[in-house]
Amino acid sequence: MGEEIRSVQLIDGDGEFNFPGVEHFMKATKLAECGLSYAVVSIMGPQSSGKSTLLNRLFQTDFREMDALRGRSQTTKGIWLAKCVGIDPCTVVMDLEGTDGRERGEDDTAFEKQSALFALAISDIVLINMWCHDIGREQAANKPLLKTVFQVMMRLFSPRKTTLLFVIRDKTKTPLEHLEPVLREDIQKIWDSVSRPDAQKDTTLSEFFNLEVTALSSYEEKEVQFENQVAELKQRFVHSIAPGGLAGDRRGVVPASGFSFSAQQIWKVIRENKDLDLPAHKVMVATVRCEEIANEKLSHLTSDERWLELEEAVQSGPVSGFGKKLGSILDAYMSEYDMEAIYFDEGVRTAKRKQLESKALHLVHPTYQALLGHLRTKFLEKFKNDMEDALKSRKGFASSVRECSQTSILEFDQGCADAALSQADWDASRVREKLSRDIDAHAHSVQNAKMSELTRRYEAKLTESLAEPVECLFEAAGKDTWASIRNLYKHEAENALSEFSSSLSGFELDKVAFDEKIMNLKEFARSVVEKKAREEAGKVLIRMKDRFSAVFSQDKDSMPRVWTGKEDVRKITKNARAEALKLLSVMAAIRLDENPDKIESSLLSTLMDAPIAQEMKPVTSTDPLASSTWEEVSPSNTLITPVQCKSLWRQFKTETEYSVTQAISAQEAHKRGNSVLPPPWAILAIAILGFNELMVLLRNPLYLLVIFVVFLLFKALWVQLDVTTLFQNGILSGFLSLSTRFLPTVMDILRRLADEGQGQPHVPQNPQHPPLDPLSFRRDSQRQAQLSNPPVPDASSSSSTLSSPRSGVECPATNRMVDADTEASSTS
Repeated sequence: MGEEIRSVQLIDGDGEFNFPGVEHFMKATKLAECGLSYAVVSIMGPQSSGKSTLLNRLFQTDFREMDALRGRSQTTKGIWLAKCVGIDPCTVVMDLEGTDGRERGEDDTAFEKQSALFALAISDIVLINMWCHDIGREQAANKPLLKTVFQVMMRLFSPRKTTLLFVIRDKTKTPLEHLEPVLREDIQKIWDSVSRPDAQKDTTLSEFFNLEVTALSSYEEKEVQFENQVAELKQRFVHSIAPGGLAGDRRGVVPASGFSFSAQQIWKVIRENKDLDLPAHKVMVATVRCEEIANEKLSHLTSDERWLELEEAVQSGPVSGFGKKLGSILDAYMSEYDMEAIYFDEGVRTAKRKQLESKALHLVHPTYQALLGHLRTKFLEKFKNDMEDALKSRKGFASSVRECSQTSILEFDQGCADAALSQADWDASRVREKLSRDIDAHAHSVQNAKMSELTRRYEAKLTESLAEPVECLFEAAGKDTWASIRNLYKHEAENALSEFSSSLSGFELDKVAFDEKIMNLKEFARSVVEKKAREEAGKVLIRMKDRFSAVFSQDKDSMPRVWTGKEDVRKITKNARAEALKLLSVMAAIRLDENPDKIESSLLSTLMDAPIAQEMKPVTSTDPLASSTWEEVSPSNTLITPVQCKSLWRQFKTETEYSVTQAISAQEAHKRGNSVLPPPWAILAIAILGFNELMVLLRNPLYLLVIFVVFLLFKALWVQLDVTTLFQNGILSGFLSLSTRFLPTVMDILRRLADEGQGQPHVPQNPQHPPLDPLSFRRDSQRQAQLSNPPVPDASSSSSTLSSPRSGVECPATNRMVDADTEASSTS
């Protein structure tokens, strides 16, 4: 402290309270730190009675004293306050303005009463400074003062049990033992004469005051003796508030930190001429001061570096030991509050402490919530990572979720316990429930994803194991097709469902959900078969034509059929159509449930057995196929309705009629090609009419040789020119081709004969004209025939073959083989 402050004017002469000055005085003298361990002493008495002089000598204060050389006049104006020196506990003394002063006049006693009441309200010890020669006198100057003191005391609802120390100044030779009884008697008379309220009429003086008497010699005449007596009196103020001291039984003490505010409020009430209720005032002072202390501690907490660092750290993530760190900070401020407010009213102190604690907790609660949020995020991520690792290690899904969830929740609870404050009963259950819900939601999401993936895998497996085999079975559709499909479906579905059930066991689903998953996969397997059946039903016409072609164009050994004229085309056609109709009946409905139906019999009886004329009749109600549904077959299992079957059959017959016609034509052509003998009547006519010529030949064998040679030449020309092939595409085109090839062929044959007769190999003289080859003639004639009259393509006709009657070797109709002996003769 720089300049030491000894005294300050508490209340000026006009009655204004110097609050800033008192606050400064308290800080300078550290009075606020004293708690209840301090005493307040005041002095009152007539003007110029030596009050300031006594205080300065008694407590080493520096109050202004009267200058005797300048006459007796008012020295102290208002009320002054100073700290006593050399006295324990801390003691402050108030020097009141003297009473009965001429400066204020005879009638201006208001300030005297107000200052007296003020001194009695805040002082523990009140010094009554009085002259020795006034004791026992009826009209002495001390009587108005005492009367004023007693009158104003009645305005205190609950007096503080103030000690009145009468200081007899300028003591004479009369012993104190004789003066004190007289003084006490006078005081009692004054007390009895004061009017009191009805509630206090029987109140004794001792209930309000402790009376003490001391005497001092004259300061001016016996200064040394006066100093010694003052030194002895000073010792009475040491430990004055201890039991047995001058103020050992005081009541309603205001803590030192509230002294300035209490004094100000008391003076305000007194100035307003109101009755002073000290207990209520004490509570009011405690309320104001405790609230000030609480606000100060809260303000310090707000700017506390430790708290700010902790708050900033929480913004980044969880902080280990948050509860202990923050609790220690709060405990420190609450302890400071308790130390500063310990001497105030307990009820008020406790209430304000709770308010401080509530405000402090309200201040830090958002940070606590943020910390819980970080903990929730941290342990939710931990759950996700732990569950992912558990699933990678092939653990059961449900057990993994349960184990990881319990671990995360347990560690979250530990984190909450670490973050909990001992000063608060904050509940983290909502955040815990939120974490639990987040964990459940994530687990449910992962479960759905895993189960969807599992379902897709088994659906793909079922699709692979059912789709192509079912398609193959439909391609070879027959009587047992649906039985085979049912066996395949049952076998594959059971295998898949068994494996799927084992995979689902790790999820620990309830029975309803488990059965639902199994049923969905089973229905999917059925849908694969049904979907493939519907696809194949859309291609039924193609399948029917393929089946018809396979049966019609191939024999029982699956070899291409050669139409030689011996085959029963009608029977073959009927069998082929029956096979196609069986395929249609197979594709007409889905038969996975093994329910018997009459589709095949209905189709056979209606489309195969009924006469053609009846098929062309308009559809009537008696027609079994004049319906959109099959008997004993549900619409959902219907692939091709009866009406659609009838329409498909008509289209099928129309598109396969050409193959039948081609087969019949091939038979007729084969018959014509193999008819070498003339009719019997012609043979008989030739025999009768040519009998003479025959006899001539028989009589002359040379004619037979010439005829034989001519026959050989004719046969060679026939084979070399491939006459049969030339005339297949018409007579005109045959003659044109024969006319262009006849002469070169004859010349070539003659050259060959001449070369062979000379024993030399035959070399063609004209390189532009290669040797004639029957195969080349055949190919040339075929190309010309195709260019002049291209045939209509047909699978059955193109695959049909003809058989040569001479060689016995089967070959295509467009690619006949040349007879071996004819070919030899052509090369000779």
